[in-house]
Amino acid sequence: FAKYKSRVISDARIAQGRKMYREHRTELEHAAQKYGVPAQYIVALWGIETSYGNNTGGFKVVPALATLAYDGRRSEFFRSELMNALRILEEGHIPPSQMKGSWAGAMGQNQFMPSSFNAYAVDGNNDGKRNIWTSLPDVFASSANYLSRHGWREDERWGREVKLPAGFSESMADLDVKKSLSEWKRLGVKLPSGAAIPVAGGIEASIVAPDGLDGPTYLAYHNYRVIMRWNKSTYFATCVGMLADSIAAAA
Repeated sequence: FAKYKSRVISDARIAQGRKMYREHRTELEHAAQKYGVPAQYIVALWGIETSYGNNTGGFKVVPALATLAYDGRRSEFFRSELMNALRILEEGHIPPSQMKGSWAGAMGQNQFMPSSFNAYAVDGNNDGKRNIWTSLPDVFASSANYLSRHGWREDERWGREVKLPAGFSESMADLDVKKSLSEWKRLGVKLPSGAAIPVAGGIEASIVAPDGLDGPTYLAYHNYRVIMRWNKSTYFATCVGMLADSIAAAA
C-alpha cells in the first residue's frame, strides 16, 4: 500500500487536483449540489483514474472488448460489455473512432465500463449526449451520479487515519467488523496525534489496515464502502479519500 499510495497521491497530483478544482469550480459544484457528493471526491476519482483526463487509454473499445469476449477467461462478462458498448454507439453519444479506453474497455476520463456508462452516465451540459471522453460537465455529473446512486451520504466523510492501541487484535481490522465511533473510542482508537477521535451519533465505521497493523490504519465510514463499489480495492478507496482531503484543504 505504501508504494501504491506514493504513486497515486504525489505532490504533483495534489497540486494539479487543486488547480483543476479552481479552474472548473462552477461545473464541479453544480454536480456536487445536484447529486450530494462533495466536489473534492469527484476531482479525486478523476485524478486517480486518468490523471485528470491526461491518460484515458488509446485502445479502441469495441475491438478490445471483442478480443476479450473471444479470449474465454471472462468471455460472458466481456460479451455483455461489448453489447453495452454497441448500444452507446447506436445511441450516438460518441463516434466509433473516438470511443477509446483501456485494454479492458474502461472508457473516458472517469473510466466507466460500458455497462456503468449505460447505468450511470449523465448528460451534464444538456447537449443530448453523454460524453465522458471530452465533456467535463458530463464527466463530473456522471461520477457524482454513480456515487449518489450507490448511497453516498453527503453529511459524512469517507473516514480518517487513526492510531490503534497496543495489543489491538488483527481480526478487528476488517470491513466486516462495524462499530460505532464511540465504541472505537472506548477501545482506545485515537487520532494519529493521540487526541480522541471525533464522535458523531449514529455513524458506524470499520478499521482498515491496507499494509497490516504495522502500517497506517484508517477508520472507514459508509462512504468508504460506496467508493469500493467503484473499485473493490482498499488501496484505491483509501487513496481516493486521502486525495480528496488534500484537495479540499486548499479549496
